[in-house]
Amino acid sequence: MRALGIDPVHDTRRTFDALLAAMSRPGTVHTAPSPADHAVIATLVDHEVTLATADGALQDALSGQGRFDPAGPADADVVHVRQHTDVDVRECKRGSLVEPSEGATLVYSVESITADDAGATTLGLSGPGVDGSTVLSVSLPGEALSALADAQSGYPRGVDAVFAAGDRLAAVPRSATVEGA
Repeated sequence: MRALGIDPVHDTRRTFDALLAAMSRPGTVHTAPSPADHAVIATLVDHEVTLATADGALQDALSGQGRFDPAGPADADVVHVRQHTDVDVRECKRGSLVEPSEGATLVYSVESITADDAGATTLGLSGPGVDGSTVLSVSLPGEALSALADAQSGYPRGVDAVFAAGDRLAAVPRSATVEGA
């Protein structure tokens, strides 16, 4: 992953720690190596994990390590969303009642994320890991976040979403209830 400016040991460990914190506390924002979307994908993808991405630099870096197993967004384990119109999240894998963990992880590359209601489109979050309720603002249009809420509506089935902006990331796991999108 050095081709992407990501240290394969230290940066992936830092990213894993940030992902763990973000997934266990939905709506909180954490620091990761930049660009965070590349760091998240470098951390999650190995030779057994399929990836849907149109990012040529990621494809080349992962191919060079034998870690790029391409798939379409409807079949991929990890889906890299650089433009909200790239993917309809409602068509991504959502797992099953027996194996909900087979749902896709979507990694959104966005301009900004904040753990408040300032600026961008705001998501209301509740559920495991959230003390009552919280808000997360993401620079995506409301229709993209509504599609995510639809994809999350059949718990325990659903998708896990990671939002990455520069060196910041936040997560909305499938266990979270999404409102206000």
